[in-house]
This record gives sequence, C-alpha cells and structure tokens, in this order.
Amino acid sequence: MSDLVIKPSRGLRGEIALPGDKSLSHRAVLFSSIAEGNTVINGFLAGEDTLNTAKAVQQMGIELAGLGTDRLVVQGKGLDGLSEPVCVLDLGNSGTGMRLLAGLLAGQDFFSVLTGDQYLVKRPMGRIIDPLRKMGAQIDGRSGGKLAPFAIRGGSRKIKAVDYISP
Repeated sequence: MSDLVIKPSRGLRGEIALPGDKSLSHRAVLFSSIAEGNTVINGFLAGEDTLNTAKAVQQMGIELAGLGTDRLVVQGKGLDGLSEPVCVLDLGNSGTGMRLLAGLLAGQDFFSVLTGDQYLVKRPMGRIIDPLRKMGAQIDGRSGGKLAPFAIRGGSRKIKAVDYISP
C-alpha cells in the first residue's frame, strides 16, 4: 500500500449560485416591503406560493419589479408604509405566506382579510392566531377566527410584546 500525501490548499475562490428557497423568499419580500427604499432580492424562488405573497404586498401599495423572475426589486415604504388593501388577500395554498403575513398585518393600523384556496381554508391557524390575539390584534373569522378566511384589525399602537409558550 502506498502513502497518501495531502498538500495544503491555498483556499478556494469562486462563486456559487444556489436555487431560490421558498421559506427565505417569503420572508425576503415581506421584510423588504417594510424596509425603506429599494431592496434587490437575488435568488428569489418565483413559485406559486411566493408569488402569492408578493402579489399580496402589491395589493398593499408596494411596487415590485421582476415579478416572476429570480431577481425581484421591492420598493419598500417603511414599517408604516403599507396601505389597506381594497381586496381580500388570497394566498392560494401557501400556509407559510398566510402565517407570516398575518403576523405582519397584526401590527398595521388597518383592516385586512386573508384567504386561500380550498385546501388552505381547511388548515388550522390557531397556533398563530392565539399569540397574535394575546398581543392585541383583533382577528375574526371562521371557527372562532382559527380558519381562513379571517379578518385582521391590527394597530401598531395596540400591539404589545407578550410571553407565549406554544402548547
């Protein structure tokens, strides 16, 4: 058997392009919408779920460029810059989009309604609705507001921090 000699490397250089991630893409578009000014999201996963989240922020007055591509530019309007949507916000089959958007809307000083497709409206949302209510959000809807569609009347001045242990 011969000896194996391993010589030290001088390091690696280069670039890697990873495919977009659904979970991060939802969060990136939501955080960008409440940031001040333009945010460029490279690697945005333009799938049905994330596009529904992006369309929801558009309905609240956020301008997007590149929708449907992996490079999305979001014109954020700041924490209080979202506008009350004139239509129901339809998240399709995106549970992640609905849960994250409900949290964002709980802190906005306007009325909104979230719904989804025939499958999403059957999925329980109590695990997010209960803590949001404890924080001060007013949420009404089917099954005591624990199934979509549900209405949120947030209010940044009413929302407060709470200690919450998920059951």
